[in-house]
Amino acid sequence: MSSSRNQMNELNRARVRIFRALADPIRLEILQLLSNGEVCVCEIFSKLNVPQPLVSRHLKILKECGLVRVRKERNRRYYSVTDKRVYEVIEMVSKDFVDSIKTYLMAF
Repeated sequence: MSSSRNQMNELNRARVRIFRALADPIRLEILQLLSNGEVCVCEIFSKLNVPQPLVSRHLKILKECGLVRVRKERNRRYYSVTDKRVYEVIEMVSKDFVDSIKTYLMAF
C-alpha cells in the first residue's frame, strides 16, 4: 500500500473517531459548556443535570479522541477544549445545511 494511501486511511480513521465523538447530544452540550474556556467537572454535572457517571463517560470519550483535555487541581478536574476549531466543524452543520438535507430526503 502506498504511503499516501496509508496517510489517507489514517486521516479517515481519525475523522471517524472525531465524528463519532460529536455524534451525541450530551457530548455536544459538554463542548458548548467548554466554549468559553476551562470548566470544573462539578459545574458540568450541575449544568447538564445528568448523573455524574454518564457525564464522566462522555468526557472520557471526548478526551480519548483528543477533543478535550483535563487538568487536575487537588481533588477537582477541569476540562477544556484542545482546539477551538472543533466549533467550526460543529457550526458547519448549520440550520440551512440540515434543511437542505431534509428537503432532499423528502423528495424521495
